[in-house]
Amino acid sequence: MCGIAGVSWSSPHRLPEFDEIRRMVNVLAHRGPDDSGLYHSDVGLLAGFDSARESGTPQNWPGRGVVPTPSSSGAVLGHRRLSIIDLGGGHQPLSNEDGSVWVVLNGEIYNYRELRDELIVCGHEFQTDSDTEVIVHLYEERGDHFLDYLRGMFALAVWEKPRRRLVLARDRIGQKPLFYRLANGRLDFASELKSLLQLADAPRELDLTAVDDYLTYQYVPHPQSILKGYSKLPPGHLAVFENGQLETRSYWTPPFDHSRAGIDIVNPDPQVWSTMLREQLAESVRLRMRSDVPLGAFLSGGIDSTIIVGLMQELAEQPVHTFSIGFPVAKFDERSFAREASQHLGTIHHEQVVEPSALSILPKLVWHYDEPFADSSAIPTMYLSEMTRQHVTVALSGDGGDELFAGYDRYKAVRLGARFDRLPSFLKKAMTSRLWQRLPASVEQKSFRRRLKRLLEALGDEPISRYLRWVSIFDESRRSSLFSDDAKQQLAGHHAAKFLESCYSACPGRDFVTRTTAADVLSYLPCDILTKVDIASMAVGLECRSPFLDHRVAEAAAAMPIELKLRGQQGKRILIETFRDLLPPSIQKRPKMGFGVPLDHWFRDELKPLLHDVLLGERALSRGLFRPDAVRNLVAEHSERKWDHSARLWSLLVLELWQQTWLDTPVAPACPSAAL
Repeated sequence: MCGIAGVSWSSPHRLPEFDEIRRMVNVLAHRGPDDSGLYHSDVGLLAGFDSARESGTPQNWPGRGVVPTPSSSGAVLGHRRLSIIDLGGGHQPLSNEDGSVWVVLNGEIYNYRELRDELIVCGHEFQTDSDTEVIVHLYEERGDHFLDYLRGMFALAVWEKPRRRLVLARDRIGQKPLFYRLANGRLDFASELKSLLQLADAPRELDLTAVDDYLTYQYVPHPQSILKGYSKLPPGHLAVFENGQLETRSYWTPPFDHSRAGIDIVNPDPQVWSTMLREQLAESVRLRMRSDVPLGAFLSGGIDSTIIVGLMQELAEQPVHTFSIGFPVAKFDERSFAREASQHLGTIHHEQVVEPSALSILPKLVWHYDEPFADSSAIPTMYLSEMTRQHVTVALSGDGGDELFAGYDRYKAVRLGARFDRLPSFLKKAMTSRLWQRLPASVEQKSFRRRLKRLLEALGDEPISRYLRWVSIFDESRRSSLFSDDAKQQLAGHHAAKFLESCYSACPGRDFVTRTTAADVLSYLPCDILTKVDIASMAVGLECRSPFLDHRVAEAAAAMPIELKLRGQQGKRILIETFRDLLPPSIQKRPKMGFGVPLDHWFRDELKPLLHDVLLGERALSRGLFRPDAVRNLVAEHSERKWDHSARLWSLLVLELWQQTWLDTPVAPACPSAAL
């Protein structure tokens, strides 16, 4: 696991100075604390890159002595390394035998041993035992199709020197991030947006359409960025920069569309699917246990993490180390379930009770996440990552199980909505126009009464609009009442729903519940869940691996009939039935519990002064984004316990603190030093 950064150019207007490149790379040191490296296409590897942090620009930097002027086209590749495989070797950037192909990698290639053996048979010579080196040789053999052979999580850059060609790629599901900016003949790229902001000519202008999307989804969806002119490479995509032109294209999407599925989807026998699932997931876990450093697993006591740990125990020679955190507030504390799962499986369990402090963690949260990110479960994820990193360098997780196997409660509502759509018109009209209005309101956002009312009031919408309304904390009407008149004028013609609609189009021929899970796999999973885990874990130099996200497991899940996943009132049925031996009975039946923090209490207690100072301060109200009276009303209703606006207030608070951190300062700030 690492951080990558670099530039490529073709007749550029300006090239970065060495100091700028150094800052681009070293601002990612939290992702790769063990080593650093730099390659320039005009001079090769720059010896003494680390010492250059103290001694200034190397003499062999183009324009500084040995090489008088840079080429009209070329590339610089930078790398920060977290050593996981081949600790003594595998330094990056790394090349093939003759130095014609170079690579930097953030992530892991889990099937590197199998690929290495095949490439040796083809005549390739290896200088290291690292997983990264297979990429350059595979690129030599397969060209851009090299991505089809990789099983892993990755964001990478390949520089083909003879053709002056740069290839960027991101893994299929989107576990590893990759930002880029193309302007004036130069392509800048990095693992994190903050790296690109180290360049002297990097603009920092807020994209208002991205703000609208952020309020809709609680994240900024790809390929957009919160800043104008910057983009995120979508999952399963590659980008080729050659002769001054940038082309992006998809190389993989999960085969939810049966017409593109590459496996047998005709056989309805659950046992056939169950056998295949057990084999594939066990293989995925086995590959992800390859490590030259200590390895463990997150264990919440939920179905997904318990299955992963159970499979690890079957494969490990020693008991697996597992990790969980708890909170003093009972409804946020899963430790009893984690403890039960650990005892059932025989792991060496570590747990810690934390009292999360938003005041201390907020500055680090805003700095690390680069873009506004409103999923408050990032807070406990950071605490869990910090605690785990004290014991191991790699942790396996259960991420992806909910989206791939219909684990969220909202999928039951989607199924109910599909049944509602088949009712006679007079019944639908009665339910949508009168029934929900008679329900009394509830202050608690997640109360049963409030959730039922939200479900009923959206039933009259079209299916996709209905789902977006259910999952969005700021639906279209709330955003319209929040934005200022000037902002609404600038947003005219922008429709935030288009992102979700494009994800639904991935499998038009399936039932609507399956289409919804597919949309979540393409949107919520990479943009929220995986972003949250990647940033939180990398902030402390911890590598997180997710066996459910192996593309072969994902392809099998995509092709499965929904009846195998969602039956009655329980999702993940095939997981429970396939891995029943690994799951204690109480965990098989337990309701899903969110990984959260008590936002509602915070905003009436420890965060109340900050909330008022930040959201109702002159700086925030004078930006012109939102109507001051609308913001004041949200704060007042929550403070007076008239309504639970905690999620909305958190979104606005994070957005304003992000602007103060990244837009209001003349230079990109350093990471806050406060501990978690």
